[in-house]
Amino acid sequence: MFSFQVFDHPMSRGFQNRFSTQYRCYSVSMLAGPNDRSDVEKGGKIIMPPSALDQLSRLNITYPMLFKLTNKNSDRMTHCGVLEFVADEGICYLPHWMMQNLLLEEGGLVQVESVNLMVATYSKFQPQSPDFLDITNPKAVLENALRNFACLTTGDVIAINYNEKIYELRVMETKPDKAVSIIECDMNVDFDAPLGYKEPERRPHHQEEPTEEEGDPSSYADMDTGFRAFTGSGNRLDGKTKGIEPSPAPLSPSDIKRGIPNYDFKVGRITFIRNSRPQPKKIVEDDDSMNRFIAFSGQGQSLRKKGRKP
Repeated sequence: MFSFQVFDHPMSRGFQNRFSTQYRCYSVSMLAGPNDRSDVEKGGKIIMPPSALDQLSRLNITYPMLFKLTNKNSDRMTHCGVLEFVADEGICYLPHWMMQNLLLEEGGLVQVESVNLMVATYSKFQPQSPDFLDITNPKAVLENALRNFACLTTGDVIAINYNEKIYELRVMETKPDKAVSIIECDMNVDFDAPLGYKEPERRPHHQEEPTEEEGDPSSYADMDTGFRAFTGSGNRLDGKTKGIEPSPAPLSPSDIKRGIPNYDFKVGRITFIRNSRPQPKKIVEDDDSMNRFIAFSGQGQSLRKKGRKP
């Protein structure tokens, strides 16, 4: 009777819960089928073959399923989630922005490994174009777009679609690790200045002191001034300083005394004067006969000339 003993090699324990394989990757536009899968381009998840699901179900892996993608030819890597298992065997489909980060061409080889990532607490993004500032609420737009992502990797340039326009953002920083999971997390989001953005120059505004020609406003009560049209100073809308204008000509008495002047004017007091002429006074005569009415007392006129009477 023979007996034998099986030794558990330490190297076998390290690979029993790990998924690692190579696929030829293609963009989502190459996916055959009647259904439009343009939604894959709006997120950070890939499509894998059914054999991957069968192999993952045999392993004691943690959920959600997160993977590390590596291009060994360029030594570039990123992280992603999985959307469906409907690809052809030996093929996986990636978003176009993810293939750009990995420097992969159509049909290139990519290494796919299952990983466990820490939950994100903080992330910082840098828009790659100043056009991102045209969005009214960029944090709300980014939060809505990140619902299609499973994880973030520091250094990646992700693409989000908003209002039929694609905006690219570089992941500048993630905490607590360089690669984090953003599924069901409370993450603080911050933005860096967009690439190519220049802050507008601010010019100090110096308050101009009144000149001797303008005089002190407190001395207006001592002089008799009237209304003068278009004597104020103007400002430009573009912020540039206006040119030096000639000082106004001195007032003449004919300019001051127009209409009905108020010679009792005092600073801080408003007086409304009606612009109406005084009514002429009626002359009362002592002779009552002039004011007496007499009927049919007028003289008549004839169109025919009166002839001489014989």
